[in-house]
Amino acid sequence: MSSSGNFVHRRLLLQLGKSLYVHTPTSKQSSQKRLISTTSRCMNIMPAWVIDKYGNNDILRFTRNARFPIINYPNEVIVKVFAAGLNPFDVRMRGGYGAATLAVKRDPLNFRQAGMEFPLILGRDVSGVIMECGLDVKYFRERDEVWAAIPPWKQGSLAEFVVLSANEISHKPKSLSHIEAASIPYVATTAWSALVNTGGLNKENSANKRILILGGSGGVGTFAIQMLKAWGAHVTVTCSQNAERFVRELGADHVVDYTAGPVEEPLSKLEKFDLILDNVGGDTERWALGLLKPWSGAKYVTLVTPFLQNTDRLGIADGMMQTAATVATKALKHLVKGVHYRWGFFAPSGPALDEVRDMVDAGQIRAVVEETFTFSQVPQAFEKVEKGHARGKTVVQISKGGS
Repeated sequence: MSSSGNFVHRRLLLQLGKSLYVHTPTSKQSSQKRLISTTSRCMNIMPAWVIDKYGNNDILRFTRNARFPIINYPNEVIVKVFAAGLNPFDVRMRGGYGAATLAVKRDPLNFRQAGMEFPLILGRDVSGVIMECGLDVKYFRERDEVWAAIPPWKQGSLAEFVVLSANEISHKPKSLSHIEAASIPYVATTAWSALVNTGGLNKENSANKRILILGGSGGVGTFAIQMLKAWGAHVTVTCSQNAERFVRELGADHVVDYTAGPVEEPLSKLEKFDLILDNVGGDTERWALGLLKPWSGAKYVTLVTPFLQNTDRLGIADGMMQTAATVATKALKHLVKGVHYRWGFFAPSGPALDEVRDMVDAGQIRAVVEETFTFSQVPQAFEKVEKGHARGKTVVQISKGGS
């Protein structure tokens, strides 16, 4: 295609909100409406923020020549990104965290050379509009507003377009803007995986359960508080004193200030818990499991695990063996004391986001956006996330419109 033709197609695609169509005459002299295609034949490049190697914030690079995503499998869709949420995991990925494991996921048979993931686009949260659907996609159609948590082995949302499988996306809550919606998917699916898939909680069995969230003012914590309260649980949270009002507004029943001294002391005076969600890590395992109700099925679920660190440091085979030995040893150690020790992991899930969407539109969960940046301010957004002590999410507005 000539450069002028490519430019024309590019301008047409950017007018999605104006509902452009092309008309294809039928044999009956009528016309049939069809959305403009966004395959690589029509568009080859797009704007994006990329990294060409792992490192600090200086390696972030803006380009207008990033490769445009294409549909490779019939269950995939191309999404025009309106907003992208940032998470601490994006900062760690920028530095190379999990690179060994993610490389195997991207290329299981090791056909590619090392470093073939570059240029790499970061960003795990996305809210936008479907531009094109694969042949097997039935539940979604072009122009549907959707949100998703993007798996870390795929190209991310800090770009104009992204390709996802249909089982990773969900219809966006009608009550939220794209900026608000982009603050939820990653933390929602992480909390869902930890509390529901690993912890065994759901809306039918959570009433009056006592839950402790260690580190409750960050993204996962603020979502977990709201979801658990919607399900009728009693929620205790640890956070700093200046975040106490914030987490109470989200529904926390009891708050312990970790800046006032060792939190295990005031927590040990409380009634024991049915489940602990640990977002902090460190030495919390040393004392936290003693806060659980013994011999009652109580679980400790930590999101701070050494799995990716082990594979980065030792390689895939040795890292997985070390990880399996560690978790088995800890699980057995605590099982004899009558409590369950578990690791929780992020797991992208469109069906989970369907459930979350209904809770959002019912007013049970609200978006917590701390700060919004423009597409040109991605490095500043990373700096904000890297500083920590967040009171909600950092969101980048990629494109205007789409309301």
